[in-house]
Amino acid sequence: MKATVFALALLWAGALCAQTPTAPPPNAAAHLDKLATLLDLTDAQKAQVQAVLEAEHAKIRAAHEQAKASGTKPDWEQMKALHQQIQQETLQKLTPVLSEAQLKKFQTLQEMHHEMMHEHFGHGGPPGADTPPPSQN
Repeated sequence: MKATVFALALLWAGALCAQTPTAPPPNAAAHLDKLATLLDLTDAQKAQVQAVLEAEHAKIRAAHEQAKASGTKPDWEQMKALHQQIQQETLQKLTPVLSEAQLKKFQTLQEMHHEMMHEHFGHGGPPGADTPPPSQN
């Protein structure tokens, strides 16, 4: 049972990694269903969690679009800080919706997602940040 929950958590976190911050998830309903199963959400909780996560996604998308519209390349550290701020707001909004156990599971899923992103991008920086520049001969 524990292995099944862990496998589902990895699938859910992996699906989040495949999303781009500016495009809606291709199968958001399936992701929400997986999350509802992992957290054992009631129908009322599922609707509330969906609204909170959609708002989070919209904020992130708007921030990326604003940075793109400014004509300058967004600073990685600023965007990372913004993502963290939005995630903290999401946790605050979910606190009255979820039980303590559900909230803890949600935070664990978020941490797993961050670890997967860390492995994908290397040390939490932008793509290629952990590779040395080519030598000049």
